[in-house]
Amino acid sequence: MKIKSLGKQKSWWLAGCALAIALPLSVFSIYTLQNSRKSTSGVSSSDLELLASPNAIAALGFLEPEGEVVRLSGTVANGARVDKLLVKQGEQVKTGQIVAILDSRDRLLTALKKSQTQVKIAESRLAQVKAGAKQGEINAQKARVNNLQAELQGQKATQQATIERLESNLKGNTAAQQATIERLEAELRNAQNECNRFERLYLDGAVTTSDRDRKCLEQKTARQRVVEAKVTLKRIVDSTQDEIEEAQANLKRTIDTIQQQQTGAKATLNQIAEVRDVDVGLAQAELEDAIAGVQQAQAELDLAYVRAPSSGQILKIHTFPGEIISDRGIVELGQTRQMYVKAEVYETDISQVRLGQPSSITSDGFPGELTGVVDEIGLQIGKKEVLSTNPAVDVDARVVEVKIRLDLEDSQKVAGLTNLQVQVVIDSSNE
Repeated sequence: MKIKSLGKQKSWWLAGCALAIALPLSVFSIYTLQNSRKSTSGVSSSDLELLASPNAIAALGFLEPEGEVVRLSGTVANGARVDKLLVKQGEQVKTGQIVAILDSRDRLLTALKKSQTQVKIAESRLAQVKAGAKQGEINAQKARVNNLQAELQGQKATQQATIERLESNLKGNTAAQQATIERLEAELRNAQNECNRFERLYLDGAVTTSDRDRKCLEQKTARQRVVEAKVTLKRIVDSTQDEIEEAQANLKRTIDTIQQQQTGAKATLNQIAEVRDVDVGLAQAELEDAIAGVQQAQAELDLAYVRAPSSGQILKIHTFPGEIISDRGIVELGQTRQMYVKAEVYETDISQVRLGQPSSITSDGFPGELTGVVDEIGLQIGKKEVLSTNPAVDVDARVVEVKIRLDLEDSQKVAGLTNLQVQVVIDSSNE
């Protein structure tokens, strides 16, 4: 009897403990559900039904393009300014497209040209060293090379002057003959009108046949003069063009001949020269150093051109021409053809979230409801970044980022709403 009594007491004690635990949990669940309903006042009726389901996971989030928003900025020292902005907000850009040019471009371009000049100087120095030490023969041969160069310049100048004179004559004669044609065409139109007028007068019996024929003959004569003038224009153009082509051929022939002579003279110069390996090695090293300087200058110049790292849409412009690049960069770029929602799911709910689960998204910023699927589940737990307007929500709650890929059609609806806060409902029944 004692054992039975103790058993009954123990059962009542356990039942009391269970009731004490269950009652606060029930009150907390009702309070949480009420707060959830308050924070989802803009959610559709279908989402409210889903929220009532034990498989529904509600979360706040915001819209972002695929690959997140990229901020483009200059990679030069602080204080750089934007010289030219080559895109507009909302414009689609391609990978590698120049978005902006910094004010350092001109300075760096000058530095590049200077480096290229240093390469030419180093090349000349190397060639000079390779020429050797027989100064008498070398100087004589150099003089021949220089004379050939001077002759080449003189011949080029002479032939070029001839070509320019012929082109000028062609232009002047063509203009004069064209003016003559225009005048004759005007006379032809006038004669045509007179012929037509006399034809009507003749039909009305107001003029004689001879008067009509005389006027119409003037029309034919005027037409013939126009034809002859056009033939003359063609003859002028053709003959002068032939002369120009002949002069150009002479110029090319002269250049080729003298350049061949120069090549031979330079070859002879190299042949008679003495070469010291130590001098050649030093000059070669100087040339390589100059080439490295060009490569460095080119790399620095490339930094003055801000390019799009990937295709996307210009979401926001932060820095305009003449302004110093701000801490937010020059522009924000995003691949808005595919939009995502970055939702913050409570750590207590994350175990129910799986890839591919359907989700619905609503917001006051757009009508209706968007749909998507869970595409990525974060691997870290952090604090909330998206703050709710509900004062009862714990702002220090620990959450996991979950990315939801919107359907393509819905992505286009909100392509221009990056960072818009949204409400997300994930259906965890599809596991």
